Amino acid sequence: MKLKKLHPALVSGIIDQGFDIEPKEIQTNCIPKIKSGADLLVIAPEGSGKSTTIVIGVIQQLQEAFEEAPRAIIMVENKEKAFEMEEQFQILGKHTNLRTFTVFDQGSIQYQKDTIYEGLDILIGTPRRINELLSTTGIPCANLKLLVVDDAETIFPNRHHPLVYRISDGSIKIQCLLFANKRHEKFDDLLERITKNWMIVNIEPK
Repeated sequence: MKLKKLHPALVSGIIDQGFDIEPKEIQTNCIPKIKSGADLLVIAPEGSGKSTTIVIGVIQQLQEAFEEAPRAIIMVENKEKAFEMEEQFQILGKHTNLRTFTVFDQGSIQYQKDTIYEGLDILIGTPRRINELLSTTGIPCANLKLLVVDDAETIFPNRHHPLVYRISDGSIKIQCLLFANKRHEKFDDLLERITKNWMIVNIEPK
């Protein structure tokens, strides 16, 4: 991954934060594949840079605000991680006009619905709340381009994998990106159930 190959507004955000010009191994491996539109299953240890890779990849793919319906859904394990992810988008995407919003189990579902329908590009949230919103037509899906799951080794054993299938099955054009600290047996079911041309990236612990 070279900075000159990324969207200029994203590059500005990266430089402003003083991020290393030399990317981490996970970014070198994943960002070009994300740019190409590949569906990825990424297994990498804690602290390897998964969250930053997700943020850079999503900003690069979306680049700027478009219409009202969200174009990326990002699932994370809990409320705290959801807000951490949103903060990274605000930092690295500050030179873009991309709109993010975070939903979580304890929040007012009506307020979350209203905010989503006001218009956004990236929806970040816990699986249970995203499922509730989808079940009550709280998330318009006509423009979805990206489905991202972080903490997949935690989310899948907690029986949230049907939600991943549901969103993926809703659009043949959606790009799926799954990130996990370690492999889980349910990932094999996923690779069979969602018939995409998966690329698997394994980053070994240092």
